Amino acid sequence: MKTEQLLEEIREANLTYLLLAQQMIRQDKPQALFRLGITEHVAELVDNLSTGQILKIAGSNMLMCQFRFDDQIVWNLITSHEEDRSRSMMNGVRAAMLMSDQLAEAA
Repeated sequence: MKTEQLLEEIREANLTYLLLAQQMIRQDKPQALFRLGITEHVAELVDNLSTGQILKIAGSNMLMCQFRFDDQIVWNLITSHEEDRSRSMMNGVRAAMLMSDQLAEAA
């Protein structure tokens, strides 16, 4: 992948992420805070961005979104492929609980 193509992919990802984040915040702020892993302050900033500001930020060569966790346990839970559907669902619940605990500790 060429550098210019990679930068264009980053810009598109940024635009999509910012628009999705803004929509989520406006529809259900508490849920958005949890799902996006952002603070109330960041949510307010994103919510108040104008279209022009979103386009300017999205045009950056820095990727706006990032992986929220680096915990091996969480990665193992969300990537495991259990044959038993109920066990697989429980792994997802456990991962969500661990991530919400990490978010609460960071706040």
